[in-house]
Amino acid sequence: MTRVNQYIRAPKIRVVMDNGDQLGVMSSNEALKKAKELGLDLVEITAKSDPPVCKICDYGKHKYQMSKLKKDKKTSAPKVKEIKFRVRTEQHDYNLKCSRIEKFLDEGNKVKVGLMFRGRENAHKELGVEVLKRVVGDMEGMANVDQPPRLAGRNVSMLLSPLPAEQRVRKFTAHDHEEYDDTEDNAPEEVETEEVAKEEEE
Repeated sequence: MTRVNQYIRAPKIRVVMDNGDQLGVMSSNEALKKAKELGLDLVEITAKSDPPVCKICDYGKHKYQMSKLKKDKKTSAPKVKEIKFRVRTEQHDYNLKCSRIEKFLDEGNKVKVGLMFRGRENAHKELGVEVLKRVVGDMEGMANVDQPPRLAGRNVSMLLSPLPAEQRVRKFTAHDHEEYDDTEDNAPEEVETEEVAKEEEE
């Protein structure tokens, strides 16, 4: 909780003005007197500093600015998007999906890249891992690999995060304006059941 005016308890504080001017270290009573003379408030900014840092400003305006900053930060927080491939994803669809990954990364989002194995594909899971490794190679100008390809039942997935904006180099921009069907990306991951496992053993 932010302490204001007479609720600031530290005997000595470092005082700054709203425009950044430094007034130095003084007693909290002296700082409060200066704030009142200016028709402003004394607001504790950094309580854990030694001495604590306080600002002479309009508390209502300060509170609004802090609230707006917090809201903007929350709004701009990176999201985790998801793109799914198949072992036999055709080249054109592969390019479209990579274009989509690049867009998400360029917006500052992380991207979970997944692949589901179906039927006999479960006997050759290394092929799915190879698809994701191919994506890693194609995204080297756009992303870091936060989590490398990892198998989990009938699925394999990895997590990519964007490189700094000035380092990003897109490779699949030619497919940006093509229509993309995200039905597959929104499908739930399949969970291996005992019945499926039994069927594969047979």
